[in-house]
Amino acid sequence: MLEEAARQGITLRALTRRDQNPRDGISWVRGDLHDTGALAELVKGADAVLHIAGVVNTPDPMGFHVGNVEGTEQLVAAARAAGVNRFVFVSSLSAREPGLSVYGKSKRHAEEVVQTSGLDWTIIRPPAIYGPRDKEILELFRAARWGVVPMPPAGRASVIHVHDLARLLLAVAPPQPAAAQRIFEVDDGRPGGWSHRELATAIGRAMGRKVWVPHLPKVLLLAAARLDTLFRNGRAKLTADRVGYMAHPDWVCRPEQVPPESIWQAREDTEAGLAATARWYRQQGWL
Repeated sequence: MLEEAARQGITLRALTRRDQNPRDGISWVRGDLHDTGALAELVKGADAVLHIAGVVNTPDPMGFHVGNVEGTEQLVAAARAAGVNRFVFVSSLSAREPGLSVYGKSKRHAEEVVQTSGLDWTIIRPPAIYGPRDKEILELFRAARWGVVPMPPAGRASVIHVHDLARLLLAVAPPQPAAAQRIFEVDDGRPGGWSHRELATAIGRAMGRKVWVPHLPKVLLLAAARLDTLFRNGRAKLTADRVGYMAHPDWVCRPEQVPPESIWQAREDTEAGLAATARWYRQQGWL
């Protein structure tokens, strides 16, 4: 997001929990989503608020509510107090099925906070996001090195490159009738999304490997989640909560929820994007 904003010449004020190096076009505000003073400074005089922060993994399920729901409430309150009417919220496709996971339930609840805020809002529901710096899908690239990419039970999913998502967020930031009070589901433009097997083999090609793609039943995923939590504790990537939505067979973005072409279109080809992501991982020593 920061790089795309700089490319477009857009100045930002950004919230950070840690000290950051100076960057042209960015004013850092030290704090978090529960620091009312920092939030007031963050939104003061802004044209729009882009709410991207969120909790995607936590050993304590209550952490999802604290980070995703209460954090959203705090930022909405700060925007209203500062008279900033435009609010763009990055949710998740998992909010479409809130009964499958605590994470999805928290994102759905946060959406409701935004929808009842009285602000001029747009909600973005991304599917799986991949690209440079991503540490979630990285695990599948690492598995592909060994010629095997285990996947959930057979199903289909959409994906989006982080560059396309960043462009979208900046495209919907200005007030516009076509985006007002809308929930958008956004992906790479592939009709019907990707089967789990297709996505795994595409990651294999990005790694220069032909891979075996076993579909793991939900009971086995839950057992693997227990092991991951046992060995990595709070750093576990596979948790029981994640298994809840991973095992769902349909995470394909709905065509009727795609933003109008006048606002945004996906540009990144997924096959090329996966290959470029693999190269970036190697250059950074992550693979």
